[in-house]
Amino acid sequence: MDVLTGLFYLFAAVLLFAAFRVITSRNPVHAALYLVLAFFQAAMIWMMLRAEFLAITLVLVYVGAVMVLFLFVVMMLDINLDEMRAGFWKHFPLAAAVGALITFQMASVLMGGFQLEQPRAAPPEVAAMPNTKALGILLYTEYLHPLQVAAVLLLVAIIAAIALTLRERKDSKHMDAGDQVRVRAADRLRMVQMPASRPAPPPEPPAVVDGSAAVSKPATGDRA
Repeated sequence: MDVLTGLFYLFAAVLLFAAFRVITSRNPVHAALYLVLAFFQAAMIWMMLRAEFLAITLVLVYVGAVMVLFLFVVMMLDINLDEMRAGFWKHFPLAAAVGALITFQMASVLMGGFQLEQPRAAPPEVAAMPNTKALGILLYTEYLHPLQVAAVLLLVAIIAAIALTLRERKDSKHMDAGDQVRVRAADRLRMVQMPASRPAPPPEPPAVVDGSAAVSKPATGDRA
């Protein structure tokens, strides 16, 4: 076994472990961080397949943007984990059935792709073209409509995240942007005129000692 094969098995093992922890972690923040680890391992496998553009796109777009959005949404929703865990076993049979159906459908579609065949030789003009340029030409010609559908889905996700952020909450403190725009300079600063000096406080009443008033005399210096 050479070095590349060993690295592939290492990255694949870490990828499977991270994917398993994504669906088994009880804390949604921990699940999102494990998903970041899974994306990094998938990017490394793509680098070994000489798909540099896809690897860098996976790191920059999914890890740098989508996962940050996931973390913000998870923290903004303030999910009550106790309520979620209370109904886990109640909905587990239905979730297991749906997961088994999805696994069967994916296996029926993907099993044909594991039959190794001799790949077709690329045309000379495509073989001499850089990987990123060839991918861009294919993406914006043959797969233009799926690309537009993916862009619409991302737009819907952005709008949904903004709507969740701006929902009315009792403990949220925010200010209306319209009130900030309509504010006047006179409302921000008010000049108040105050006297330069203030009157002396009234004298304190004399202290009473043994029923008689004790009046203190000012000091007159040394005695004669």
